Amino acid sequence: MLEEFAKRFEEANPNVDVQWLDMGSQDAFDRIRTESSNPQADVWWGAPSTIFMRAEKDSLLAPYRPTWAEHVPAEMHSPADAWYGTFVTPEVIVYNSRMLTKEQAPADWNDLLDPKWKGKIILRYPLASGTLRIIFSAMLASSIAKSGSDQQGFDWLRRLDANTKEYTADPTQMYLKLAREEASVSIWDMPDVVLQTKMNGYPFGYVFPHSGTVLLTDGIAVVRGAKHPELAKEFYEFVTSEESLLLQAEKFYRIPARADIPREKLPEWISSTSFSPMHVDWNLIAQHESEWMKKWDEDIKGRGAQ
Repeated sequence: MLEEFAKRFEEANPNVDVQWLDMGSQDAFDRIRTESSNPQADVWWGAPSTIFMRAEKDSLLAPYRPTWAEHVPAEMHSPADAWYGTFVTPEVIVYNSRMLTKEQAPADWNDLLDPKWKGKIILRYPLASGTLRIIFSAMLASSIAKSGSDQQGFDWLRRLDANTKEYTADPTQMYLKLAREEASVSIWDMPDVVLQTKMNGYPFGYVFPHSGTVLLTDGIAVVRGAKHPELAKEFYEFVTSEESLLLQAEKFYRIPARADIPREKLPEWISSTSFSPMHVDWNLIAQHESEWMKKWDEDIKGRGAQ
């Protein structure tokens, strides 16, 4: 998707050369923060809202109010216009459909903890992945909402770790290992799962967890101190236009966050998709995600069975 829209923008602006880097959301945040005294990026496209909230708190983003701002729900953008949601992304349980039927696959988050899945789960390394960080953090936030403590959430992560065979360095390795039947189950975002089945023929199926799907808001922002601020705003508007969002939905399986896109223009797979979102306190996650992930890395990773 990045490559396609870079080319499309260059075709519309022949004097512009778009250079893009594809990396995990946390890696993007770390790089933009490191470069803040001499920004190298102009636009940051793609990360969970909680990471953009942290970036806004660290003054890494330049305010910009897009032309379609009024059509995005209040919870899907910064009150100060520092970032806006572009897509909504359901997080799902993924399974290798050559190894399991949908009925055999885990049906809910807690099913992943069953000892029968020990050594059969493969996950993206969470510290570099906004997707996994959000799923893990949602479990901790849910624990606090239910019990007033994060203890049950960390117990959940510990038991998941006990069943996890491997954490991969990037999504590609996760896809390949799951497709090669080195594991049968993972957790990831629905659009990428569908994309991998369509583009690469991978034998992936997915399940919306019965107790509620973590529904992530994916965003976009202009980097504070960008060297090409006006072009950054043009690119921002270009990739979030109605035409672009419809193409992203049709070709790359992204669900637009904008509420003004006519439903009849959206592909059938979006209108037929049905799931129950999990209630998540995104502000709580934004405040504590870093410390939670540090604790997971130091106290839980590789120690779940202890």
